[in-house]
Amino acid sequence: MSGWDEGKVFYSDQAQFPGGGGDPDHGSITRHSALRKFKEFIRSFHGEKGDFPYRESLVQNPNYLLVAMEDLHSFDAELSDKIRKLPADYLPLFETAAAEVLASLRSKVAGETGEMEEPVTGEVQIFISSKENSVSMRSLGAEFISKLVKISGITIAASRTKAKATYVTLLCKNCKNVKTVPCRPGLGGAIVPRSCDHAPQPGEEACPLDPWIIVPDRSKYVDQQTLKLQENPEDVPTGELPRNMLLSVDRHLVQTIVPGTRLTIMGIYSIFQAASSAAQKGAVAVRQPYIRVVGIEQAHDGNSGGPSAFTHDEELEFKEFAQRPDSYAKLCSMIAPSIYGHADVKKAMACLLFGGSRKRLPDGVKLRGDINVLLLGDPSTAKSQFLKFVEKTAPVAVYTSGKGSSAAGLTASVIRDNSSREFYLEGGAMVLADGGVVCIDEFDKMRVEDRVAIHEAMEQQTISIAKAGITTVLNSRTSVLAAANPPSGRYDDLKTAQDNIDLQTTILSRFDLIFIVKDIRMYSQDKLIASHIIKVHASAGIASKDTDSLEGENWLKRYIEYCRVHCKPRLSDSAATMLQNNYVKIRQQMRQQANESGESAAIPITVRQLEAVVRLSESLAKMRLSFVATEEHVTEALRLFNVSTMDAARSGINEHMNLTADMANEIKQAETQIKRRMGIGSHISERRLIDELARMGMNESIVRRALLIMHQRDEVEYKRERRVIVRKA
Repeated sequence: MSGWDEGKVFYSDQAQFPGGGGDPDHGSITRHSALRKFKEFIRSFHGEKGDFPYRESLVQNPNYLLVAMEDLHSFDAELSDKIRKLPADYLPLFETAAAEVLASLRSKVAGETGEMEEPVTGEVQIFISSKENSVSMRSLGAEFISKLVKISGITIAASRTKAKATYVTLLCKNCKNVKTVPCRPGLGGAIVPRSCDHAPQPGEEACPLDPWIIVPDRSKYVDQQTLKLQENPEDVPTGELPRNMLLSVDRHLVQTIVPGTRLTIMGIYSIFQAASSAAQKGAVAVRQPYIRVVGIEQAHDGNSGGPSAFTHDEELEFKEFAQRPDSYAKLCSMIAPSIYGHADVKKAMACLLFGGSRKRLPDGVKLRGDINVLLLGDPSTAKSQFLKFVEKTAPVAVYTSGKGSSAAGLTASVIRDNSSREFYLEGGAMVLADGGVVCIDEFDKMRVEDRVAIHEAMEQQTISIAKAGITTVLNSRTSVLAAANPPSGRYDDLKTAQDNIDLQTTILSRFDLIFIVKDIRMYSQDKLIASHIIKVHASAGIASKDTDSLEGENWLKRYIEYCRVHCKPRLSDSAATMLQNNYVKIRQQMRQQANESGESAAIPITVRQLEAVVRLSESLAKMRLSFVATEEHVTEALRLFNVSTMDAARSGINEHMNLTADMANEIKQAETQIKRRMGIGSHISERRLIDELARMGMNESIVRRALLIMHQRDEVEYKRERRVIVRKA
């Protein structure tokens, strides 16, 4: 029955709505009645609790109003339909209505003269939210233009804030006549009339064509910013590149989004003429699409959600779980359940996901709280599977491979903007994963200069950049989980630790835990692994239907998030003393080992390793939601440190110091035989030499050890990829 008593009253503002005066094909809604309905909706919409949600939120926050499309639909289906189909026309009406309602809700204030005056209200910005499913970025076509759409993706770049004119003031050159022209919203410009509408007086010169000059100082402006939204990686079809879409946000949405956040946006799909395409003559009618944003929802990440994202029941459940005596073991069993064995590696992964406490000292120095882990070892020992699991479970994670990533891709790159020709920064993997984990596979295949770029990010947790006139420091508070193979492909027990771990000590000391993962051939273990793998393959289809595993994964993610937000443990005094004594003892052992073997260990044990044990103890306390790391936590942290880094530091053939007397004797005999067989300067194939000595009844491994010891003493050298041995003088 809307508009039955209006008669055919035509309002002057119907010019913008052609045929809007109760025209049958436009529905019976006119501009005036729409404005009235919007006011009515804000004033009298009842929430579920019987309150007036929109009225109250408008009084509390007069700058903007968040409207749910479902509420509008239940209030008046025709209105919500109009907003969906003609948002550019009806949203300004909605904003006017909101501003008018706000003015009527405010009480009058005493002016300067003491009389009661109407309060001054600014503009109200309307945000729209909806529970409908978002459409894919690829399916946006011509039929969506000027309609309301909902899409989701990841922001990859944000421009600087610019001022956008809403009303442009024009001045006539000839008669000084002033005119105000409205500007099209979004990325459109103003339409400036060609002629002046001033009627010339007798004897006065008529105004020429195009007489207007723009007066920037008297125009009205709002903030505007452009963002680039790229579709989510999981939505990209196989073999395609991810598409991106230009977004334009204005007023209160400006500067709320940082690159790297996942968004779902409601907006008006519009078009604009790009500056570059205007240069190509002929393509006059081709326009570029963009989306004018009218509502943003952020997917809550670990760092943006904050403490409010957890329900009361969840908190109780988490606290109850943390009190259980077996909570540590249960958490470790949830980590990569499809991988058999590797109990200590799983415990290290748990520590990495929970992380220690970040500290800030009084003099402004920051100590990192993130734990870095390196897995080094044979192929097919599930290293990459661990990385993939951590990428799925961590609240924020980025997965890269060593060969496919450069220094700029990991840290940050400077890019020139096409339209404005100015430089801007785009963060790489380490910056995007701020507050999470970076998984780097094939760590040993990275170029040396690219690996150096990670040094600063791993210890100081910042990335400094000085290129192309941009000097800045970016945060990268991430844990690094890296997987690498030894240089010869497999871990060779006959080589020294130095030869096996072909990484510089500078980067090794930055890893808190270094695991050497070996593929040990043992009958009983092989049998267990084989049965486990076959069970996994056989029950794969059934497990995917089972929701328990999915819930477990999700639960673990939430629990990690909760612990990281709510718990910042510190060491207790007794634990600190215990740690101190242990560190001194470990340093002494390493010094002794270096003196005996005559060379320093491949993995240095420095103060960084002491800090590593502190971080491990804190993360073990964090798993239990306890605010103090006790001696029990330190003991477990030291155990983990011993089975990983200390074990790696002691590995390799540094053990020829503690050979039995018989073995030492046999090695000596083998050495004399080798010297007899080879004159100084002669060369022989390694295989042939070993075969000849084996015919004399010598053990092959003894001969290899003898060769290695001679090589260490620099008596022989290898050539042609270690196939040929040359005896030196």
